[in-house]
Amino acid sequence: MNVKGYAAVVRWSDVGEARCSVARALAVVGDRWTMLLVREALLGTRRFEDFQANTGASRALVAERLRSLVDEGVLDRVRYQERPERFEYRLTEKGRDLYPVLAALLTWGDRWTPSPEGPPVRLLHRPCGHTIHPELACPDCGAPAGVRDVLALVDRPTT
Repeated sequence: MNVKGYAAVVRWSDVGEARCSVARALAVVGDRWTMLLVREALLGTRRFEDFQANTGASRALVAERLRSLVDEGVLDRVRYQERPERFEYRLTEKGRDLYPVLAALLTWGDRWTPSPEGPPVRLLHRPCGHTIHPELACPDCGAPAGVRDVLALVDRPTT
C-alpha cells in the first residue's frame, strides 16, 4: 500500500472506492468513449443515433456508456415519444459540472495535439462574442492559479 494513504495503489476495478477524488472521478468518466459522449451532450446531442454518428462508436458501446452515465447521474434518460417509445439523454447538474473539465481538455488538446487544420472548436463567450481560453483563477483575488501558484494540502488519515 502507498504510504501516502489517500493515493493508495488499487486495482482498476476498485478505483471508484479509492480515497483519491481524481481516482473516483475517473471511475465515472475515465474512459475515452465516455468523455466523447459527455462532449457530445455538452454540444447539445440528445439522441442515441446522433451520439453514435458523432463519435463513431459501436451501438453496443454507446448503449453501455450511456447506461453507465445515467446510472451515475451524469445524464437523465427522458422519453420524448410514446409510440414507438423513444428516449433522449439530457445532462444533469452533475453532467453540466463536467464542462470545465472538457473545456480544459479542449484547450490542452489544441496546444499539445493540434490538428494541422487548426482548432476544430472555438469557445465563444456569449455576452461579448470573444473566444475564450479557460484558465484557473483564485476566487478571492482573481489572480491566475497555475500549478506553481497553488499548494495542494493533502489530508492524510491518521493511523
